[in-house]
Amino acid sequence: MEQLSSVNNKLIKNLAKLKQKKYREDTGLYLIEGFHLIEEAFKANLNFVDLLGTEQALNQVAEDYQVDLDGKNIYLINSAIAHHLSSTKNSQNIFMVLKIAQPKQYPFNFGKWVLLDNVSDPGNAGTIIRTADAAGFDGVVLSPNSVDIYNPKTQRAMQGSQFHINIINADLVEVINALNDNAIPVYSSMLDKTAKQLQEFAQVAQLGLVIGNEAHGVSDEIAAICDEKLYIPIKGQAESLNAAVAAGIIIYHFA
Repeated sequence: MEQLSSVNNKLIKNLAKLKQKKYREDTGLYLIEGFHLIEEAFKANLNFVDLLGTEQALNQVAEDYQVDLDGKNIYLINSAIAHHLSSTKNSQNIFMVLKIAQPKQYPFNFGKWVLLDNVSDPGNAGTIIRTADAAGFDGVVLSPNSVDIYNPKTQRAMQGSQFHINIINADLVEVINALNDNAIPVYSSMLDKTAKQLQEFAQVAQLGLVIGNEAHGVSDEIAAICDEKLYIPIKGQAESLNAAVAAGIIIYHFA
């Protein structure tokens, strides 16, 4: 185990840059922090690139997950470095660097999928992914202009679900066409009272469910190629539902 003591250390400088999307894309790496996410990574049998923590944090990881602290790429850091790397106000002083591993192609020939059409809020995207995981869906597809799932806020909102289900960045038109080619219906969630109401939809074994951008909803291009448009009835005076809340209601309707 190597000890690092300065935020100006080259490795620490590079790891701090992983908070930036461009640097994550350039390196193919991302950073997670906190005991829960690191526990989920270990449960998923992922091989870490680097593991960093204060003495107390590393000792806890060694005890809980049988990690050999004399292994390679394990670094003892101080609280100043932990604060420098952290994306939270109250860091747990433990960090792991992982490789970005997303399938570049997927057949979309089976299963239940949530398709995020330009969903931009990290908390919403992460919560939807976590809900899809809890409901037993096969995966979540994010359009190119949706939020980066390796954003620290998205990572925290997913709470480890990123290690449990397929998460894919892809063009939604291509995904919807692939689902249709395999006789899998695709439903678009719309804030449109003329759309078919959610309770009218029967259970289906497989489907694609499109959730739109928080401000603008599902794009016209995507809505036009979906099999059905669905609407969650608003019974009170609220204008609309939060994207993640709406997604949760619909996801569990079809779970």
